[in-house]
Amino acid sequence: MINRPFRLASLALGAIVVIAGCSSAGVTTAPTTGGQAATPPASTGPSTPQVPTGTVALSGAGATFPALLYQVWVEKFSEAYSNVTIDYQAIGSGGGIKAITQQTVDFGASDAAMKDEEIAALPAGTKMLHIPTALGAVVLIFNLAGTDGTAIKSLNLDGTTIAGIFLGKITVWNDPAITALNPDVAANIPATPIKVIHRSDGSGTTNTFTSYLAASSDEWKNGPGVGKEVAWPTGDGAPGNDGVSGGVKSGDGRVGYVELQYAVVSGLSSAAVKNANGKFVKGSSDGVTAAAEGALADFPDDFRAAPIINGAGDGTYPIASYTYLLVYEDQKGATKAQALVAFIYWALTDGQKEEKAIGYAPLPAEIQQKALDELHKITTGGSPIWPM
Repeated sequence: MINRPFRLASLALGAIVVIAGCSSAGVTTAPTTGGQAATPPASTGPSTPQVPTGTVALSGAGATFPALLYQVWVEKFSEAYSNVTIDYQAIGSGGGIKAITQQTVDFGASDAAMKDEEIAALPAGTKMLHIPTALGAVVLIFNLAGTDGTAIKSLNLDGTTIAGIFLGKITVWNDPAITALNPDVAANIPATPIKVIHRSDGSGTTNTFTSYLAASSDEWKNGPGVGKEVAWPTGDGAPGNDGVSGGVKSGDGRVGYVELQYAVVSGLSSAAVKNANGKFVKGSSDGVTAAAEGALADFPDDFRAAPIINGAGDGTYPIASYTYLLVYEDQKGATKAQALVAFIYWALTDGQKEEKAIGYAPLPAEIQQKALDELHKITTGGSPIWPM
């Protein structure tokens, strides 16, 4: 059940319903069998975390980047365990970090790992775990009619040009920097003014995208810089990935950045971006997987991985990021903690099978195992929820 009104968009994924209309959309599962657990997924066995009996309600909030995936997970998990209700509010990574810091939710979600100062602001004596759940691509979406009156569906862009657009230095679509990258369609690229749409809320998607801009442009690196929120030199703000995609769709000449699946849902075209090997690559699960596999050696012990920018490989997409669930290592309530560990375990095992079909990349096997091992650290009153 969806617990807040918003516009709905249908995906060609059976009965999946996705968020497509406001940054605070929520997803809720509801008990349907009087609080009795349904038959568990095939992966569940004696060595797996067990779902508690009776009705349990969990709440989470944060990133819009994985919200489409989390909706699918919540629905699938509810089919197996109808006694567990999960409400997830997609309010942006900044909002998720704030909510879990203030302990108003059972778990947070962020595409940007918490900064040292954010960890220092946690309640005294607490420790936060970053549990990776998926990877995604940040893509450049655009809405542009060509000189022939039909929509342009494909464009090549590189880092220097993208930075120039978001710095407000490249202001029309037929700028020589853009036409030079697109000789086959240059004559059809109009002089339409460029209108940038960016995030208005604290966003892990923004953190990933600005990491790419800073790697591409010293002017960006030394100016707006990198973060979940920056001072944008140009453009209009919109909340959430869905807000940005809606803003780009609303007018000719507009451009923005979103997680890959929001481009698919909105029906907008996304640019092929020049990677470190000089190849123009469109955002895809395979391109993100290639980026993650190439960065395995750099995955940090504290799990706070930076976005994967300009990874090597012909097929690597250059703007990729992990997304995380944020969970206190020691939980206050045993029953909720047991349900939370069981849900995250399911997401890291059965849930990984759902990712590619909806535009995300599953965790590399090595990172998946590291994430599962983290679940053994979760305790209540100092006692492990899922002992080794």
